[in-house]
Amino acid sequence: MNEPAARGRRSRRRPRGTAPPGSRPRLLRPLGPLRTRWRVLARLAAWSALETGQTFLLGYALARALDGGFLAGDARTGLLWLAAAAAGVVVGAYGTGRVYRAVADLVEPVRDRLVETIVARGVREADDGAVSGLTQQVEIARDALAGLVMVSRSFVFTAAGALVGLLSLAPALLLVVAPPLLAGVLLFALSLRPLARRQEAFLVADEALAREWGAVCPGLRDITATGAEERVARDVGARVDAELAAARSLARWSVPRVAALAVGGQLPIVLLLVSAPWLLARGVTPGALVGALAYVTQSLLPALQNLIHGLGAGGSRLTVVLRRIGPRPGDPTHEPPSDDTGATTTSSPTRPPADTPTPDRPTPQRPSGPHRRPTTQTDRPETSRAPGSHQRPLTIDGSPTDRPETPHVPGPHRRPITGVDDGDGTGSPARLPVYGPHGKPGTDPGDGDDGDGTGIPAPAAAPGAHRKPITAPAEGSGTGSPATESPARAEGVVLPRAAHPALLLRGVSFAYGAAATPVLDGLDLVVPDGGHLAVVGASGIGKSTLTALVAGLLTPARGSVLVCGHPVPGVRAAALRVLIPQEAYVHTGTLAENLGHLRSDPVPEGELRAAAEAVGLGPLMAALGGPGGRVDPAALSAGERQLVALTRAYLSPAPLALLDEATCHLDPEAEARAERAFAARPGGTLVVVAHRISSAYRADRVLVMDGPRTAYGTHEELLRGSAPYRDLVGGWSVPAERS
Repeated sequence: MNEPAARGRRSRRRPRGTAPPGSRPRLLRPLGPLRTRWRVLARLAAWSALETGQTFLLGYALARALDGGFLAGDARTGLLWLAAAAAGVVVGAYGTGRVYRAVADLVEPVRDRLVETIVARGVREADDGAVSGLTQQVEIARDALAGLVMVSRSFVFTAAGALVGLLSLAPALLLVVAPPLLAGVLLFALSLRPLARRQEAFLVADEALAREWGAVCPGLRDITATGAEERVARDVGARVDAELAAARSLARWSVPRVAALAVGGQLPIVLLLVSAPWLLARGVTPGALVGALAYVTQSLLPALQNLIHGLGAGGSRLTVVLRRIGPRPGDPTHEPPSDDTGATTTSSPTRPPADTPTPDRPTPQRPSGPHRRPTTQTDRPETSRAPGSHQRPLTIDGSPTDRPETPHVPGPHRRPITGVDDGDGTGSPARLPVYGPHGKPGTDPGDGDDGDGTGIPAPAAAPGAHRKPITAPAEGSGTGSPATESPARAEGVVLPRAAHPALLLRGVSFAYGAAATPVLDGLDLVVPDGGHLAVVGASGIGKSTLTALVAGLLTPARGSVLVCGHPVPGVRAAALRVLIPQEAYVHTGTLAENLGHLRSDPVPEGELRAAAEAVGLGPLMAALGGPGGRVDPAALSAGERQLVALTRAYLSPAPLALLDEATCHLDPEAEARAERAFAARPGGTLVVVAHRISSAYRADRVLVMDGPRTAYGTHEELLRGSAPYRDLVGGWSVPAERS
């Protein structure tokens, strides 16, 4: 067993939500500013010393007011001591006000570091939870950290003032108050680590139960249909029992917290009252005894109570939040590693210099014209196999890949894509077809491999074929936002194309939950450079899930997705695809700003008008007064917004366009015009999730998603061999004419 595999198995055995070994230093990295901001800490200590003076005067002035004033018959002296105590309250309040400013100066840099970490991770990984992290979890971490600093500081300086006051009044008072106070603090300190572990274990058990319910509830019909009620009940019951056990363990370890408060804060009061005759007999004055009671009841007990509740609740919240949003093993450290673009990743999403060479990215040489290499094939006879034999995934030329076979996973949806389907779910195996430029068959590129380990041969470049260099972005996307359509940009990284298929899926499996029916199960798919693929199927069958996996918005449970040879998710893959969702995003501004924000440089007006004319936006552009016309998103219809989004994607430098029902609000003629424009886009590859079956007529190849009866082929092949496809086509009385 090799070491990476062993590490992978060990990590899978670790419960979700728990920290990996050796993660504590990384967990504390966001708290680095607390260790380096010595001036702020000194200022915090100085202002807190005023609170120490207030605490000291509280008991000391009261004792002197009684012994030297009221009990001695001198009311004036007593009132002066009480006035001194009142002045101490005013000075202490002023110090407390300044303390809040110092705490803010200490905590805000930690918040800024967390924000930088979340933003950088969201841009790099297209993290859907980044918004929640920025709007909620960072604020929880900031508030929890500020609360911990406040209660810890308050207890330390309050206890110091009270103990110094007791020593000043009568050293014998320390013998009564200090031992139980120290015992209570020690008991609480010893219970902190086990309590934090139980708190985290409870949260993990609660999340596991929530995940189990989230997986079970959508699959209730499947559970009933397969008679799996007892098994599911046992699994869910085990999660419930685990959460109950964790809750009971947490409750048991909450007892020491109550005991610590009783021993450290309330026991000294009882001891002072019980030992009062003994103290008075040894020279402790009545005023000193009253002052000691004031120290314990008004200072030590509230400070200890705030410390116990603050560290017990706020500490666990801060730990949990930092585990979720703090630096992870893959995040950059002091010397950030290079990502797959060769650009150095920092804690903030800065743009690297355009011509800075790195070990895996030499200084880019910009050619006079971007080059494009066509992909071709020869006609080969269909291959067949015996029933039950395993079909290896095919490369772009139809030959088996050099990679090891993926073990077959039993399941109702595990089946290789075939050219046709006879309607009974068996189908006949067919070699995955390949297109030349613009989907036309050509000549065989020959054997060979490009050396990346994919097993995909690299065709020779055609002389004179050119394509504009694509620049790698800082990755980020999200459905319904401009980032969804945007392959975010980083200047100066030339990304080669055409040596790989535009899209390659190898053994991709995905399900929305551990117990849910897989949406995709072992899917192998090749879409060559310049191809036009339509994805059809019933509503909810998984067409949008497929595009989300290709775009990097979802992560497959098994298998890999490559865009132009680059793994998804990844910065280079994000630069090479553009996703247009069903709900188009249009922002307030000029039409040119809406159309050109996926381009790093301003788009010439002539190119804007040509793209608008090709996609069908010309009439709207004229109505708005040209590219400089103002756009009010609320004033546009859903179809007009889709035309704006389509034209924006058409102008994008990304070669792979993913249209996820992006024309659903257009009429059939406008839809056909837009799809033809994308299919004819120079150097472009088009994948369409069809809203109408007419999209399948226009495509070179069609992928029919129907659970276990997934089929792949031309329109004519599928009409002959795929019953689900015939059903889909039969629902349209007037089929559109193929382009």
